[in-house]
This record gives sequence, C-alpha cells and structure tokens, in this order.
Amino acid sequence: MKKGILIIAFLLYCLSASAQTPRFKKDIDAFLSADSLQFPSKGQLLFVGSSSFTYWKDIQDYFPRYPILNRGFGGSSLPDVIQYADKIILPYQPKQIIIYCGENDIADSIPATPKMVRDRFKTLLKIIRTELGNIPVAFISIKPSPSRWKLEKQFLKTNRLIKRYLKRDAATVYVDVHHAMLLPDGTVNPELFITDNLHMNAKGYAIWQKIIEPILVK
Repeated sequence: MKKGILIIAFLLYCLSASAQTPRFKKDIDAFLSADSLQFPSKGQLLFVGSSSFTYWKDIQDYFPRYPILNRGFGGSSLPDVIQYADKIILPYQPKQIIIYCGENDIADSIPATPKMVRDRFKTLLKIIRTELGNIPVAFISIKPSPSRWKLEKQFLKTNRLIKRYLKRDAATVYVDVHHAMLLPDGTVNPELFITDNLHMNAKGYAIWQKIIEPILVK
C-alpha cells in the first residue's frame, strides 16, 4: 500500500514538474512572435542580456547611426541567455553582439560566485564562437546600484575576471560603465536610477551611451 502511494506521489510530482512553464518563456515567445511577423535584417547590432537592456526601450534613439536589435529580457542570468541562444542570438546573424548579463547571477537567491559568472560567460562566448565565428563581442561591465550596493565587491571581482579573460580573444572588448556611475567618494550615484534604485533613468543611460558608442561596429 505504501509503495503504491509513493509511486502515485512520484507520478504526480513528475506531472507537476513537466507542467511548469520554463523561465522567461513568455519573453522568448514574444521575441519569436515579432520575428515571425518581420524577421530582423542581417547585420544589426544585437544587444542581449538582462533588464538593463529591457528597460532601454528607446535604445535606438541613443544610437541613431546604428541598426539596433534589443533582445534583453528582464531578470535573466547567464544560464538563461545560454539556454535561449539558439533563439535570440544565433538566428539573427548580427554584425556585433553586446552583452549585459551576470548581475542577476550574483544577486540570485542562490548566488553565483564571481568565478562561476566568469565561467558561465565563457560558455556563452564559446557558443557564439562555434556558431558565428569571430563576430565582434562586447561585454558591458556589471553596473553598481544602490539597491545592490552590498554586492559591490562581488560585482567588481566579476568584472575583473571577465576583463582578464577577454584579453585572450582579440574580437572582444570589455566596456567599463561601472566606474562612470560612481561619485568621487567611490559610492554609487543615486541620481542615475529610477525609484527602485536598481534600474537606470535617462541620466544613467546617457552615461552608457557615451561609453558604448565608441566601441560599436559601423
């Protein structure tokens, strides 16, 4: 009797697990739906990663001389970008890939270490290199923010590790936005953020625009 109950419980668990919606399925489905209506043209600059890109809804206005394709999906971490790379990176044949991701990995309820984030980024870059060759890739440094200031040391260490790793690949560039968002005393500038103290306002994005534009591929 007990064995039968255990088997039923196990089957119910399996059914429940299989019924769960994959992380960010709604976001990815929205991208795929838009692609089905009008697939993005080749040779665009692909911005992919987490909510700092998602919230940058007017990104094209910041870079009017460049064709921008924004595939940021809020709350994502590097494993999520890796999981969906075959849907939101590889099919587009972009001219350049700009990545902002890793912040949520460290801020997760089960936080990744800086080395883990570096290794996850290595995995993503290897996928890109295998499928798209030596396409230019830019990594935007993990930014500081008032709501995550307690994680500042981990962010800085992660940035250093990824910057060091990118020196091995001549087709990559590390883009330091982190230090430009700090005040002279070394603390984060709160005037660059919306009320959640995590996501940036127009002043914050203006700083990013000034730093990112020189590395974009024409």
